[in-house]
Amino acid sequence: MTTAADSPVRVIAGGGGGPRLLVLAGVHGDEYEPMEAVRRLATRLATLPFRGQVTLMPVANPSAFAAASRTGSDGLDMARCFPGDPQGSPTLRAAHAVMLELRQANCLIDLHTGGRVMRVLPMTGYMLHPDPQILAIQRRIARSFGLPVIWGTTPTLEGRSLSAARDLCVPAIYAEHGGGGGSDPRAVDDYVCGCLGVMRELGMVEATAVGSPDMPAADRGFLSVEDPRPGSGHLQASHPAPATGFFLPLVSLGAEIRAGDLIGTISDPLGDTVQKIRAQSTGLVLVLRAESSVQTGDALLMILESPPVRTVGSGVARRRGGQGAL
Repeated sequence: MTTAADSPVRVIAGGGGGPRLLVLAGVHGDEYEPMEAVRRLATRLATLPFRGQVTLMPVANPSAFAAASRTGSDGLDMARCFPGDPQGSPTLRAAHAVMLELRQANCLIDLHTGGRVMRVLPMTGYMLHPDPQILAIQRRIARSFGLPVIWGTTPTLEGRSLSAARDLCVPAIYAEHGGGGGSDPRAVDDYVCGCLGVMRELGMVEATAVGSPDMPAADRGFLSVEDPRPGSGHLQASHPAPATGFFLPLVSLGAEIRAGDLIGTISDPLGDTVQKIRAQSTGLVLVLRAESSVQTGDALLMILESPPVRTVGSGVARRRGGQGAL
C-alpha cells in the first residue's frame, strides 16, 4: 500500500503479539544503502518466523529520491521537517506520511548514510530521552544494532524523526554508515544484520531462528559517547569550508586527531592559493567530506569529541557534561 504522500510502505506481520517496529530509509534521496537494506530485510522477513509487526518505508522521501538529492523538489530537508503537514509541499507531506506510521509504532529505526557528499563512520545514535525507561531501551537497541560507534545526544533538537518519536514516547535510534553516492554492499549487510539484532533485543525473533552471520557479534568492541550539550547530534555543522575550491582531506574516517592537527587543504584550480584546514577539537573523525568541490561554508568533516576509551560487549563509556569526564 502507499501513503497520501506516495511513500511506499510494506507491512509484514509476524505471529502472535509483539512490538510494532517501523524501519525508515530514503529520508534523504541520495542515501542508497538503507533503501537496498530495507528491501532485503523485507525478503528475509517473508520467510522468518517472528513476533509482532514490521513496517518498512524504503523510500520515505520520493521527491528527493527522484531528484537523486538530499532534498526534495521543494528544497526542504525532510530530516528537519517533522511532524510535516498533510497539505504542505512534497517533503512536508512525506514527513506527515511517516508520522501516520510512527503513531502506530512501538520502536523506530531510521537508516541513513552520508549521501552523495559525505561519508560517515558506521554508527548508531539516539536522543538522551528525559524518560529513563525509554532512554534505557534506546541504549539497548543502539548496542544491539552492532555498529562500532554509539552516540547519545541532546534531546532538544527539533524537526527530526527522532524528535517526533520523542514526543510520542516511542523509543528510537538512527544509524549512519558510508556514503559517497554509491551503494556499499558491506553497509547493506550491516544494516540488515542491525535491524535483525534490534528485533532480537525486542524479543521479536529468536537468535537461533536467525543464526550467524546475520546477527551482530556479541563481543564486538565499540565506542559509546553520550553528550548532552545543546546542539550535539549535528553531523554537518562543524568545520565549514573557509573558501571555495578543491578540498583534499589528509585524514581518514575513524582517525583519532587532536585540536590543531592538519586535516586537509583547500586550493584554487591552479593550486596557487592553498589554505590549510586544522582540527577545531580532539576526537574521532566521524564524518568526512567525499566530494572534492566545495563552496564557502560547506561542511568538511565532523569530529566526535570523546576520551580515547573503547569498551567491549555490554560495557559503556559515557561522556557527561561535555567535558570529557568518564
